[in-house]
Amino acid sequence: MLAYAGSNRGRESDANHNWRAAGGSGHSMSLRNKLRCVGMTDTGKVREHNEDTIAVDADIGLLVLADGMGGYNAGEVASGIAVKTIVNLVKEQVEREDLNVQDREAGLSRPTIILRDAIHRANKIIYQTAKTQPQCEGMGTTVVAALFFDNKITIAHVGDSRLYRQRSDKLEQVTMDHSLLQELVDRGFYSAEEAQRAANKNYVTRALGVEPNVDVEIQEVPVNKGEVFILCSDGLSDMVEDEDIHLTINTFSANLDTVAKQLIQLANDNGGRDNVSVVMAHVMDAFPARTKIFDKILGWFG
Repeated sequence: MLAYAGSNRGRESDANHNWRAAGGSGHSMSLRNKLRCVGMTDTGKVREHNEDTIAVDADIGLLVLADGMGGYNAGEVASGIAVKTIVNLVKEQVEREDLNVQDREAGLSRPTIILRDAIHRANKIIYQTAKTQPQCEGMGTTVVAALFFDNKITIAHVGDSRLYRQRSDKLEQVTMDHSLLQELVDRGFYSAEEAQRAANKNYVTRALGVEPNVDVEIQEVPVNKGEVFILCSDGLSDMVEDEDIHLTINTFSANLDTVAKQLIQLANDNGGRDNVSVVMAHVMDAFPARTKIFDKILGWFG
């Protein structure tokens, strides 16, 4: 399901998605029954346009969220390019390649490299578009993306859109904002509490489309059954305290749809000064990677 910016309604990700087994793929198992995913985006109370774009593909276990910036509708263009590019490239490669091959040189798994490279490609396309289209000059976007594979999650981000993890009743911010404010916290100018109340929150130090190349921060972490992963734009994290995000997940955890709606409602109740987007995945079951040999044996019985 691709829910593009400007759609104020959130849509469940399980809708109308025919999964196609790609021949010889290392990822010929859909994650649809292992992950429960939902994505919602809202314009908020103040902005005229929704410059956030989100996408969820539960089959390949991909979640993407981008928060665009730039004059006119350029932010919308930047976030749209980012999400479409990442989804298309990751989907194409995940279905075609053997993901169990480790890249010895980089020490990274294949899914991690695929996701990182897709974000680099999106950066180049946005940068070129901003250079060649006068109405898009100066546009950029944050991005946070997650790809599930082999009981792990690859997390990639640029900017201040965040990923949180709720694990055994503890909510944790997994990504660190690429923002001026975070740098000031890191250098001891602000405490984390003071930063919550600071005025200059939105100055990002990294974004897609601003420079020809971008440094994508990547992490690969193990995943356990029962964990909930939350991707959000700063329209949520600026408006809603972490404790309230935690409480909302706990209260409605049986229904992700309700959690997402409540979080957006909270952001809007607190002022809704920005577009607000939430993409979530609840890990229902383990999802170890299958080897080609296993697929071959299965094929004998097919």
